[in-house]
Amino acid sequence: MRVLLIEDELQLAETLRGALERERFIVDHADRLTIAREAAMQGRFDLVLLDRTLLDGDGLSLLPDLRARNPGLPVIVLSARGDISDRIAGLDEGADDYLIKPFSLDEMFARIRAIRRRPTELAGEEIRAGALVYDLAGDEASIAGHRLDLPRRELRVLAALVKRRGRTVLRETLEQAVYGFDDEVQSNALDSHVSRLRRKLADAGAGVEIHPIRGVGYLLREAM
Repeated sequence: MRVLLIEDELQLAETLRGALERERFIVDHADRLTIAREAAMQGRFDLVLLDRTLLDGDGLSLLPDLRARNPGLPVIVLSARGDISDRIAGLDEGADDYLIKPFSLDEMFARIRAIRRRPTELAGEEIRAGALVYDLAGDEASIAGHRLDLPRRELRVLAALVKRRGRTVLRETLEQAVYGFDDEVQSNALDSHVSRLRRKLADAGAGVEIHPIRGVGYLLREAM
């Protein structure tokens, strides 16, 4: 799951980012509306955590841009502005939830889980390839009913490949799925993730293979 975190309090942003990454989220951080708009145009996100009081304006002004690109994108506002009028304004502008600062990380994750439980076009959808089952709503993979425990970046690689099973996935597409836009990425990092993932799938009897397409990307298909 990829999150766009829009927060200009750097200490809070680092705390939230660390907590999200420990839960295997991929996090892109923006501390200004201008950066957030650019990120929204370039990336595909599953959730936005949006501060209201930013250095260059009210975070709510970003909601029309987010909705225009992805009408169903969940947005949780994070704000110290907790008056009932502020909360009503946030929800009326299109936010899905409004979390008042200071808040606990446990409450934030509970609200994220609640949003993810809401019916969507992906709710209950599973992708099957070989013995591998990928639950899109739960964002997890299993084999023969047993959850496949993968580090978050390997899970993101698997998700990107299984959604396009039988088709070549470009390296650029995989890197966008795995890394935040401000991550430092070594040239062979993606190949290392794929190599470890390929070995784990084989050891678990997934019945799928990941094939490199030289100079282009990777392809996942059922084992022959």
